[in-house]
Order: sequence, then C-alpha cells, then structure tokens
Amino acid sequence: MVTAVIAAMALTVGAPLVVRDAASEVRADAPTWDRAANIKDAAERLAKLHQRQGSQGVLKFLDACYRTHLLSSTFNQGVEACLAQDYIHAQTLATIYARLPAQARQQRGIPSPELISQGMQQRLITTFRQYKITPDEAVVFQKLVEKHGLSLFLQAVFPNADAKSFKPGEK
Repeated sequence: MVTAVIAAMALTVGAPLVVRDAASEVRADAPTWDRAANIKDAAERLAKLHQRQGSQGVLKFLDACYRTHLLSSTFNQGVEACLAQDYIHAQTLATIYARLPAQARQQRGIPSPELISQGMQQRLITTFRQYKITPDEAVVFQKLVEKHGLSLFLQAVFPNADAKSFKPGEK
C-alpha cells in the first residue's frame, strides 16, 4: 500500500536535500527527536481515543490533527504523529474491511479497503510533498510505524487478537 505512495512520490518530489559539505547531505529540518518514542506515544494516544470514541472519533481527531499541525513550516513531532496515527488507523480499517464481503460493506455503508487506502495515500503524499520528505525517508517512516506503532495499537484495541497475524493489505 505505502509502496505505491513511495512510488508515486518518486515521480514528483524534487530533491529536498541541502548540501552541507562534500561528504554529507542533510535536510535542513531533519528530525532530531526520538522518532520511535514519538510514534509509540502517537499509537498509545490513538488506541485510547479509539477505545473512547471509536473509529468516527478517530477520523474527527485526525482531521483536526492535520488542520492544526500542517500549519507548521517545518516537519515536526506533531506532523509525524498525525501521519503515524493516520497510517495506523487506515491500515487497520482497510485490513478489517477487506475481510468483509463487498455486499456486506455496501449494505452497511462501509467504504472499500481500496478507498480507505487511496485516501490515506493521498494524505501522506500531500504531507510528504509539503515537507519535502524523500521516498527513502518515507520508507523509514513506514518501517518505524510498523515496528513501533501498529502492533502496539492493535494489542491495545484488539487485545484478544493475534497482532502478529495482522498483515496490512491482506484479506
């Protein structure tokens, strides 16, 4: 799913690196915080919100999160947390909804997993472009979220499920 995001970015994102010297290239606003800890915290907060308000509450929160944090001129912990929470929530919903027959989703007014994924991909691509996040940096982000956030969220929200068997995008 995110591979498509990264592939799409590779076609359109310019080179956001600033040459500091001949030996190294570093983005001007490269993250300086503990990204794993930030993503874990975002996943924990998302799980608590999901338990209190359900998926609809999460969607309202994510809308407000993006509206607030995307005002920043630099990539920061808040922006990263919004992205991580969006990725976790969308991956979870798409995977769960993929297990439902299309007719059952239609009868309940539930969006298709593809629609959920496309919406998330578009939000991530737009945000990555805004902050000049390279495709390689997007891959790092995805791996951090999958390693430090997704399983934590799943265990908190679905404690009786086997989070290890959860594979984003699988039916």
